Amino acid sequence: MSSRAVLWRALLALAVVALSLWITLTTPPRLGLDLRGGTRIVLQTEDGPTTRADAAATDRALEVLRKRVDGLGVAEPSLARSGERRIVVELPGLRDPRRAAETIGRTAQLTFHAVTGEAKGPEGPAAADGARVLADPDAPARFLALAAPALTGDGVESAEAVLDTTSGRGWTVDLSFRDRAAGDWARITGAAACASPGDPARRVAIVLDDRIVSAPGMQNGVPCGAGIGGGSAQITGGFSGQEARDLAALVQGGALPVPVTTVEQSTVGPTLGAEAIRASALAAVIGLACTGLFVIAVYRLLGLLATVALLLYGLISYAAVVALGATLTLPGLAGFVLAVGIAVDANVLVFERAREEYAALGRNAARDPRRPVTTAFGKVWSAVADSHITTLLAAGLLFVFATGPVKGFGVTLAVGVVTSLLTAMVVTRLLADLTLRLPAVRRRPGVTGIAELGRLRTRLTRRVPRLTARRRRWLTGCAGLLLVALAGIGVRGMEFGVEFTGGRVVQYAADRPLDADAARAAVTAAGFPDAVVQTTGEGDVSVRVKETGDGEQREIREALTGVAGPVTVERDDLIGPSLGSELRTHALLALGLAVAAQLLYLTVRFRWTYATAAVAAMTQDVLLVIGLFAWLGKPVDSVFLAALLTVVGYSVNDSVVVLDRLRELRRRGGGVPLTDLADRAVAQTLPRTVNTGMGALFVLVALALLGGDSLTDFSVALLAGVVLGMASTVFTAIPLAVTLETRHPAPAPAPAPTERRRTGAVV
Repeated sequence: MSSRAVLWRALLALAVVALSLWITLTTPPRLGLDLRGGTRIVLQTEDGPTTRADAAATDRALEVLRKRVDGLGVAEPSLARSGERRIVVELPGLRDPRRAAETIGRTAQLTFHAVTGEAKGPEGPAAADGARVLADPDAPARFLALAAPALTGDGVESAEAVLDTTSGRGWTVDLSFRDRAAGDWARITGAAACASPGDPARRVAIVLDDRIVSAPGMQNGVPCGAGIGGGSAQITGGFSGQEARDLAALVQGGALPVPVTTVEQSTVGPTLGAEAIRASALAAVIGLACTGLFVIAVYRLLGLLATVALLLYGLISYAAVVALGATLTLPGLAGFVLAVGIAVDANVLVFERAREEYAALGRNAARDPRRPVTTAFGKVWSAVADSHITTLLAAGLLFVFATGPVKGFGVTLAVGVVTSLLTAMVVTRLLADLTLRLPAVRRRPGVTGIAELGRLRTRLTRRVPRLTARRRRWLTGCAGLLLVALAGIGVRGMEFGVEFTGGRVVQYAADRPLDADAARAAVTAAGFPDAVVQTTGEGDVSVRVKETGDGEQREIREALTGVAGPVTVERDDLIGPSLGSELRTHALLALGLAVAAQLLYLTVRFRWTYATAAVAAMTQDVLLVIGLFAWLGKPVDSVFLAALLTVVGYSVNDSVVVLDRLRELRRRGGGVPLTDLADRAVAQTLPRTVNTGMGALFVLVALALLGGDSLTDFSVALLAGVVLGMASTVFTAIPLAVTLETRHPAPAPAPAPTERRRTGAVV
């Protein structure tokens, strides 16, 4: 590498590291609700009697909801439209989803009516003149006949919850009207003041969503005809402080232009979020430390430089996530940690190729160890690019089709992949070039880690395993495993999580450990025999039911309290059945598109035979992981979908490296049979496969053991995917590629013009 190129790489690396450090120190991360605690509600706008729930109506509803949320006093709320008819509301720190949903999801049609008299019977339909019969809030057994609305909530300028200590009314909601509405209010109250004392017509009814919330009578001081001036009013009704604030928020926000329904609701306690952060951080530190020690042990000095690059990778990728304003979720943390394994892969590819180049150069390499490293970086670029792009395809599909926290996994995984490419091809290369220039290193080439092939590569060089000669046996064995997995899916069935079926999952924390049978019996006795009840030794109880109402949740909580003492809600997830069906469809579509996208990309980069073999091995890995979860009875949810799409990227990543080497060997292989070339390709890339797999396994084992219940199943799925991905490359992708190439050989390339002259051909 020239001195100018080194200088430019150094300046680029320093600029990126300095910027990343500045962002890390000055910009706090944006944590998702699963990490900082709070409530997330997804609302869907519906068509009304005279309104249509299109994108414009949803935008208007969003602005109304924003005003209501501001009235709730929640710190740093987040509201955003998702698609044409969905609104995502995030309320950090709010742990009462029932109150939040009731407050922000109500239509809130506020109207003011003159009372025409008392009525008998329940609420009736609107009369021809718009009059209604509604229950009297002061005496629920009595009903009031109301005239048509004389004033609507659109005329209210502001609403504020006030504690009235002078008159003893307690909490009230003080209203102020706009100019024209103030005149209407004076007219209504002036007409009511003309009625005799005790006459119901002396009252004015304030109606919210067809329910009288207050019907104050006119005091003797209100002049007949003139009414209450000043453009102000007061809603009374024996409210608590919270009820008054919620009502003020509804009135202040105004009426929703279209009805809304809650299709998803999730609540996480702050304690659970803090524990998730600590567990994920500990898993990241341990996983990175083990990976770094492993890389140093295998590649010595270059391994140490790669570990430094990995630390810088962590800094750069974290800063990139923060700078993009992406929300850091619990699955996102897992994606951040998992991308470490991808970052290791690029370094391992370079170092293993550098060992080959060093051995080929012999003494010349000992004089200048930079030559084999520079050559290695140039030759592995194709494989590195292909492997990273295939993973980016999976991450992109996650971002498009996933919802909520899992979308954050797609973001952090994509950022990690791009950062991995930068650190491996720029930072590691720069550090290696600067270090290998040192005279002390050039005098001791053994410390570089590339002066010897390594034990595994040495053994494989001496005796190349004859794998493809038994390709039918390997393919038959893989087909047998696939049948076992499919049998699990067919016999045991898939245990779909609440996200794909609809329902509610609530995690409770009890003061003392609770036996699973006792908890299950209590929930069954409460009227939920089909509930899925799981417990941990630490007093946590998870209950999954099909019912989504708050009343059912309270009944289950009371039943558990009866056998375990006081329980608190740590996590509450609700998914409507329509959304569950939609998410299930999106999951299948995402997997199908992942397979199609990988096949299309690999067909462009390789021959269709290679692409088919790689995608077949990847599909096998996915089905085996699904079958494993079916046999184990583990739930399949959106986090599992994230794991599957990551397996897609990792499996194709591994196959691409070996197929790329096979393509290279064929270009310069002369008359060597294809089966021998395939065996050589496997033998030459197997050290990279093992070392990269070990780097990923360290991280995943740390996540499985320390990442908490939320990430255990995710880590198990990825552990299985990594192991199966390494095996499927050797025993499925390569044998299948050789079989397809044998049956459908590529046309022989036309000889070059000089070769045709040498053979006497006419030019």
